[in-house]
Amino acid sequence: MSKSFEMINGTPNYNLYIDGEWTRSLRNESTEDTNPATGELFARVQQAGKAETERAISAAHGAYKSWAGLPVSEREAVFFRAADVLASKAKEITEVLIAESGSIAGKAGFEVGYCFDLLRTAAAEMRRSPGETMPMTAPGQFGFTIRQPLGVIAGIAPFNAPFLLAMKKVVLALAAGNGFVLKPSELTPVTGLKIAEVFDEAGLPPGLLNVIPGPAAEIGATIFADPRVRMITFTGSTQTGRHLAVEAAKTLKRFTLEMGGKSALIVLGDADIDYAVKAAAFGIFFHQGQVCMANSRVLVEEPIFDTFCERFAAVAKSLKVGDPREPDTVIGPLIRGTQCAVIDGHIEDAVGKGAKLLCGATHKDQYYWPTVLSGVTPEMRIFHEESFGPVTSIIKVRDHAEALEIANATDYGLSSGVITNDMQKALELAFGLDAGMVHLNDCTVSDEPHVPFGGVKNSGFGREGGRFSMEEMTEVKWITVQRGQRAFPM
Repeated sequence: MSKSFEMINGTPNYNLYIDGEWTRSLRNESTEDTNPATGELFARVQQAGKAETERAISAAHGAYKSWAGLPVSEREAVFFRAADVLASKAKEITEVLIAESGSIAGKAGFEVGYCFDLLRTAAAEMRRSPGETMPMTAPGQFGFTIRQPLGVIAGIAPFNAPFLLAMKKVVLALAAGNGFVLKPSELTPVTGLKIAEVFDEAGLPPGLLNVIPGPAAEIGATIFADPRVRMITFTGSTQTGRHLAVEAAKTLKRFTLEMGGKSALIVLGDADIDYAVKAAAFGIFFHQGQVCMANSRVLVEEPIFDTFCERFAAVAKSLKVGDPREPDTVIGPLIRGTQCAVIDGHIEDAVGKGAKLLCGATHKDQYYWPTVLSGVTPEMRIFHEESFGPVTSIIKVRDHAEALEIANATDYGLSSGVITNDMQKALELAFGLDAGMVHLNDCTVSDEPHVPFGGVKNSGFGREGGRFSMEEMTEVKWITVQRGQRAFPM
C-alpha cells in the first residue's frame, strides 16, 4: 500500500509501516482510537501481532548494515529532508496530538518544535567522532576505539509526549547506525505512525524504521524472544519497566528505562514567592500533570509557607479547564477517565489522615480540576505514589536540610528543582538530591535533545539524549595496530 491510511465511512483507517510499506496486518484487525477530550472516534488503527513484529525485526536487521556504511553526508541528508517534511506537516501533527493525546495547543506545538532541534542534534552527532586513541605497553603498538551500531533496537513509547519521546528514540538510534522497531502507545498509535510518514517522505531507506501499533503482550514477547533485537528503549510506568528489565536480562539485551517520578521542588525562604508560584504551577499543571518529571511535591520553607499556599491555590483556581483546542485552555483532558478514580483515592486517603484540601478534587468525564493539598505527610499514599494528574502536595519544611531529607524520602529519583538566591544552599541541595536531574531556580520540568535525560532509583536506568544515547546505542570496540613486527617470547 502507498498510503498510511484510508478513509472508510468518514474515519481514517491507519495501516502498519513495515519495510518501507504501508500494510494491513495478516489478521486485518484494527482497534478504535478515541479522542480523550470528547470520547468520539478519532481513527481506527491496524494491529500488529507476532508475524508483523517478526517481519519488522527482519526488515530492520537486513537494512542497518548498509545504512551504517553510507557516507555521513548521505545519512545526515535524510535528517535534513526529514526536518523539511516535518515543517510541512507541523500543523497536521499538532492537530493529531491535540485530538489523540488531549494536548493543549501550546504543548502540542512544543513537541513538534522540539523535534526540529532533535533532528539537528542527531545530524550533528553523526559528524562527531566518538572514538579515542590510547598508548599501549607493547613496543611499536598503539590502540584506538570505535563505536559500531548494535543492530536492531526496539522502542516502546508512552502516551503523554508521544511524538517527542518516540522521535527521540527513533532519531538517535538511526543516527547511531541502527535499525529501529517502534511500538507506539496503544493510546496514541497515530502519532507514532506520523513519525513513519515523516521519514518515509524524507527518503529513509526501506526497513530501517518500522512502526507497529498493537497489543503490548504479543509484540513484547516477540521482541524479547528474538536475538536480533539487541536493545530495548522504554518510557512508561515503573511496574512495566521492571518487567521489561527482567525479560531483557534473560537474553542479555541492553535496555534504557525512563519511568515514573515523585519529583520535589524545593522553595527556600529567600525566594521570590510570585516567581516560585509560577514555576511550581507550570511544573505540575503542564499537560494536566501527566508528566513523569512533574513537581508533584512542593517543599516550602516555613517563613513563606502560608503566603505561598495562598498564592499558589489562587493560581490553580484561575486555570481554565476544558477543550484543548481553545487557546486559553490550560488543563485539558486526562488520557483516560479512569485515572480520576486513582486521584480521588489519593486525595481521600490524604484528607482522611489530616491533609488540608486547598482547592480542586472535582472532576467531570476525563477532566480533573487543578488540585492542591497542604499538610501532606509520609503516612499518606500521595506522598509516595504518582497521581499522574493535576494534583500537588505542598509540604512545610524547617530549613534546607529538612527539605533535602524529605525530598529524598521516595523510591523515585527523576527530576528535582530548587528555588533560592542562596547559591551555597542551592549547590548543597544539587549535590545531595537523589535525582538524575536538578534544576536550580526552575521547576522540575525541562528537557532538551542533547542533555542526559534520565533518573535514578525507580525512575530509570540509562540516559537518553545526544551523545548519551549514542553511547547507549552503540558497541565500543578496541583495535590495536602493531608498527613493525612484535617480538614474541616463543
